[in-house]
Amino acid sequence: MNIGRDWVLWCRDSIFAGYESIFAYLYGTMMHHSFELILANIGRHISLTAEESSYFTQLLRPGHYARRELLLMEGAVCTDFTFIVSGCMKSYLLDQQQKEHILTFAAPDWWIADINSFITGNPGNLFIQAISETHTLALSRRNQEILLREIPKFERCFRILTERAFAASLQRNIDAMSLSALERFEKFRLQYPYLLSLLSDQEIASYIGVTPSFFSRMLKKHHLK
Repeated sequence: MNIGRDWVLWCRDSIFAGYESIFAYLYGTMMHHSFELILANIGRHISLTAEESSYFTQLLRPGHYARRELLLMEGAVCTDFTFIVSGCMKSYLLDQQQKEHILTFAAPDWWIADINSFITGNPGNLFIQAISETHTLALSRRNQEILLREIPKFERCFRILTERAFAASLQRNIDAMSLSALERFEKFRLQYPYLLSLLSDQEIASYIGVTPSFFSRMLKKHHLK
């Protein structure tokens, strides 16, 4: 969803028509906050001048997703590297029995994409869906290429982000083979305490690789609820 375009149309057509300047100010304030958040994220990896920061933010596309709205469907090409401004998203795949297997969560200040599809341009295997109302900033593959050509230092930033995503995926595979379900849950609680209030028990169970019924029994047995 293109939040900038939809916001303008809403102001024009709603009962608030005539107050466009007020809403334009509020929208500008919201975008300023969004840009501050993503620039702080980038700033942990590279230093940017004011001119470079401005150039980068002009390449971003704001988005808004309602709860359970899909950002990406299985079989589609992932064309965007998406930064979460507010809300939360998940990436998952469906097996032959249509059972959901959650791979990643993305809270504010995180990025999300089907990395393999984004890099190769091939149709992906993942769904990406909003868990709650979510605002995003998306960098398209085309605009990323423009950015890397104009400001080469961004290559370091995206390399770090990709390496960390790969390392996290590898660690999850190791945990699945070496830790018990209880240990995986405890690790999840320690690493991501702020996600617990956003997620259902079913989503947490899917992420740690157990059935919802097993997860419920485990919580009861160990007095975790």
